[in-house]
Amino acid sequence: MTSTTIERQVPTLGGFSTTFVRLEMRRMFRNRRTMIFTFILPPAMFLLFGTDSTYKNTQAGNGNVTAYIMISMAVYGAMIAATSGGAMVSVERAVGWSRQLRLTPLNPVSYIAIKVVVAMSMGLAAVVITCAVGMGFGADLPVADLIGCAILAWLGSLVFAAFGLFMGYLLPSENVMQVLGPVLAVLSFAGGLFVPLDQMGSVFASIAQYTPVYGVGIIARYPLTHDGSLVIAIVNVLVWTALFVAGAAWRFRKDTARV
Repeated sequence: MTSTTIERQVPTLGGFSTTFVRLEMRRMFRNRRTMIFTFILPPAMFLLFGTDSTYKNTQAGNGNVTAYIMISMAVYGAMIAATSGGAMVSVERAVGWSRQLRLTPLNPVSYIAIKVVVAMSMGLAAVVITCAVGMGFGADLPVADLIGCAILAWLGSLVFAAFGLFMGYLLPSENVMQVLGPVLAVLSFAGGLFVPLDQMGSVFASIAQYTPVYGVGIIARYPLTHDGSLVIAIVNVLVWTALFVAGAAWRFRKDTARV
C-alpha cells in the first residue's frame, strides 16, 4: 500500500487578492466607532474650528486660513483611518483569527500588504470626505494646490498605517483604538497639526520637529503654504516610517514564532 503526499500549493501573489481586500474593507465599515472617528470627527472638527468668517477672509499661502485648517484636519482624518486599519490586527489576534490564517497558505507578507492597502484606502476616503466638506464651507485654494495637498496628506498616512500595525501587534487589546485615539490627538497637538508652530513658542516648535506628525503636516500643507523646511519634514517622515515598520516586523516575527 502506497501513501500519497499532497503538497499544499502556494497561491498566486502569496494569497493577496482583491476579494480579501474587499472583505477586510467590509469589516472596517461594520465598525461604527471607527467610522465615526474616521469619517465624521475630522470634518466636524473642521466645521467647528475652521469656518469662522475671519479665517475665510484671511490669506494663508495661496489660499485662506480655512483651507489651511481643512488640510490639517484631512491629515488628522487620514492618520486616524490608517492607524485604525493597521491596528485591526490586534482584534484578529485577540479572537484567534490571525492564528487561523497562519495555518493557511496565505503568505505573511501578503497578509501585511492587505492590511496596508486597507489602511491606505481608509485614509484616502478620510481625506476626500474632509476636503469635500472643506471646499463646501469656505476653503479657498487653487485646484492644483488642493489636489497636491490631498495626495500628500494621503501618502503621509502610510506612516500611521505602519504605526497602527506596530501598535496592533504590541497591544493585545480589542480596544486598541481607545488607547491610540488620545495618543494621536496628543501627537497632533505636539506636532503642530492643530496649532500652528509659530504660535507654539520656540521651545515647543523645536520639540515638534521630533514628532511623527510634524513631517506629514508640513509636507501635506506645502503646496498651499510653501512654509517650513521640506528637507527636515521628509527626513522626519522617512525615519518614523522606518522605525514603525521595523517595530511591526519585530512584533510580527515574535507573534508568528508562537505557532
